[in-house]
Amino acid sequence: MRGADETDVESQLAASGAPEERLETLDEVAVELTRHLRAVGAGGLLVVDAVELEEVERLTGARTHAQVLQRVAGRVRELVEPELRPTDRVVLGELGRNEVVVLLLRERHDSEFYETALPALAQKIERALEEQAPRLVYPFARESIRLPTGVTRFLHDPAVRPEVLLGRARDQALRDATLRAQLHASERRERFLSLLFAEQVDVVFEPIVRLENRKVLGYEALARGPAGSEFASPPQLFRAAAEFGVLFELDCLCRRTALRVAERVPSGARLFLNCLPSVIHDPAFQAEELGRLLQAKGLAPRDVVFEISEQESISNFAVFREVCDHYKELGFQIALDDVGVGYSSLEAVNELSPAFLKVDMSLVRGIDEDPSRREILKALTSVAWRTDAAIIAEGIETEAELSTLRDLAVSYGQGYLIGRASAHPVSEPTE
Repeated sequence: MRGADETDVESQLAASGAPEERLETLDEVAVELTRHLRAVGAGGLLVVDAVELEEVERLTGARTHAQVLQRVAGRVRELVEPELRPTDRVVLGELGRNEVVVLLLRERHDSEFYETALPALAQKIERALEEQAPRLVYPFARESIRLPTGVTRFLHDPAVRPEVLLGRARDQALRDATLRAQLHASERRERFLSLLFAEQVDVVFEPIVRLENRKVLGYEALARGPAGSEFASPPQLFRAAAEFGVLFELDCLCRRTALRVAERVPSGARLFLNCLPSVIHDPAFQAEELGRLLQAKGLAPRDVVFEISEQESISNFAVFREVCDHYKELGFQIALDDVGVGYSSLEAVNELSPAFLKVDMSLVRGIDEDPSRREILKALTSVAWRTDAAIIAEGIETEAELSTLRDLAVSYGQGYLIGRASAHPVSEPTE
């Protein structure tokens, strides 16, 4: 008997329009292509390195992996279609390899093709796949994957077996793909570091309200990268920071920026500041320095709530609890973010005794139609009641979700239905 997850995966694949046509492999076309290669004397080979699709196979199985690989291959074929001749081929790599290979045979003296058209085609494929990768793997990968493209040209050699000749060309194109990916990563890293050095981070404020009467409890400060850039959204910002090992620096920058514009928060509303556990190492987070900064902005410790995120694990609860206790004694409050998705959420609740538990939107989305989500939230509400904490539901988007949350005695919420984030929030009634 097949499980529900497997059935769901198959229905998603069917709805996605993934190509059913089976592509040949490089091994299967090697001999045929060599005959054509003998006539023209040279060829170009493009390869899309799809090794990261192994994650799809690990998570969802071989059948899904095969169809997603076919989906990628189908998109590659669409991109190269205008350049294809009857002797050209779009194939998969050797058995067991995650590759899409494009073979284009041209006269060896066709310099315009080999010097200009072939490299341009590789760039076209690489740009398109970089932009479209999230859709190609959705919903089977947790995050977008990289599909680097490499290119090479090669000459016919009658002394070498066809599979060896094409295998060498494929390997060279893969090396080219690796070098291109490394160069791309290096350039991307430099762009991100330039953003950090120039402190090009903006902050918007999303309202958090009491669900019973829509009165504002406070505003969560949300970071944004430069508009229109590859780092514009919070996920893009923090994924890049994690990728380049500068998560701590970005976290500090976001907090500094939020405090710098804290006067935008209407009087009487609390300021929710996102913090990774490593915040304890931030010099600007020390009590004296933080106190001076808040005073300059007309804020008191009671006006500020530190949201502790589990994006970065808390390695030593005893030390971190000591720091949190210190700030609570000064009048600050603690909110535990992403409750319900992190493996250590309940341990963190027990150790840190936060004033607020922020329930992740993955539990809120569609809660009106999902009994299991409602049971989980009931359990979290019970935990909150026993620890004298208040629940804040994130990502509320529908009236049905809002009504269900009220029925479950959830105190506070935020999301598109409540109010969108704004750089300059309008003053509203506060608690």
